Amino acid sequence: MWYVGLCHCEFHRPGPGSAAIIDTRRAALRHVRLVAERIIGLCLVLLGVSAITFAISHLIPTDVARMIAGDFASEEAVAAIREELGLNRPIWSQYLIYLRGLLSGDLGVSIQTGQPVLGDLLRHLPATVELAIMALLLAVIIGVPLGVIAAVYNGRWPDHVARIFSLIGISTPSFWLGLMLVFFFYGVLGWLPAGGRMAVEHFGFPPVTGFYLIDSIIVGNFSLFLDVSLHLALPSLSLAFLLMGGFVRLIRASMLETLREDYIRTVRAAGVGHWRIIVKHALPNALVPFVTALGLSLANLLTGAVVIEAIFMWPGMGSYILDAAAALDFPAIMGFTVIAAVIYVLANFAVDLVYLRLDPAQERRLS
Repeated sequence: MWYVGLCHCEFHRPGPGSAAIIDTRRAALRHVRLVAERIIGLCLVLLGVSAITFAISHLIPTDVARMIAGDFASEEAVAAIREELGLNRPIWSQYLIYLRGLLSGDLGVSIQTGQPVLGDLLRHLPATVELAIMALLLAVIIGVPLGVIAAVYNGRWPDHVARIFSLIGISTPSFWLGLMLVFFFYGVLGWLPAGGRMAVEHFGFPPVTGFYLIDSIIVGNFSLFLDVSLHLALPSLSLAFLLMGGFVRLIRASMLETLREDYIRTVRAAGVGHWRIIVKHALPNALVPFVTALGLSLANLLTGAVVIEAIFMWPGMGSYILDAAAALDFPAIMGFTVIAAVIYVLANFAVDLVYLRLDPAQERRLS
């Protein structure tokens, strides 16, 4: 009987197909667990940011109610505003009110504009996004080929030129470069405009999406498209130059490491052409670490272009928060800080997901 039982068990043993299905399900569960862990971590980070932002705003010795009411308002008016905003309540109660507002999308009302902070930021967001994407495209178009060339001609003059360019790009402050570009291309040559998003003759243009390049294409206005492109040139180049230096260095190091891999030697021994090996076999794998830099660079551009926007009078989120800081507009400052944190954590989350897609071996690193 025991022999028959063993035979029966062997007969019902799962085949290779069942094992593959089980492995697929386990991998899917691991991915779900990783995503869930990341989401929980992101929520905790945002909670910490909100707490720190709230605490800092209360450490600054400024009477927000007096600022809203004005210097000549009566004490009764100031007290009414203080009561309306809940400033008379305990700190923990004020924080809970603030947190409940954040969860419902209420970032407060700007002292400077009198409008909801979220609405103000959304109105300024397209200008910043347009500038950031153009800067990122410039950095990728110039930085990636230079990094590849530096790796291919390692130790020769193209490599030396690319490395010098990378060092200059990393070392040059963006604000100084912006001022020099304005002086040369606007002040000396007169080729490019010094600031703003468009020329005065286009001020009556009704925006569709807020992204002026896209809007000019939608309405079929080539003159506006050219004008907006020219206004984008100097600020986007100022932001892109720093990224170019970092991208050249990153791509060069990644390409050199990839070119030393055994599979590259195998492909080369099979008689495949040199540049075909570079473009088809080496570059795709070398770009995997580049994804991290790309996602975080975009997040940095969206939240860190304050000085460049001020230099070029660019009406984006950077200019908005600079004006808010000068006016001690605490709701606007706190709202921008929270939005910046959201952008950063979402960028990190997206990078992790793309990393898993491009290189499944990174699952162990993330878990």
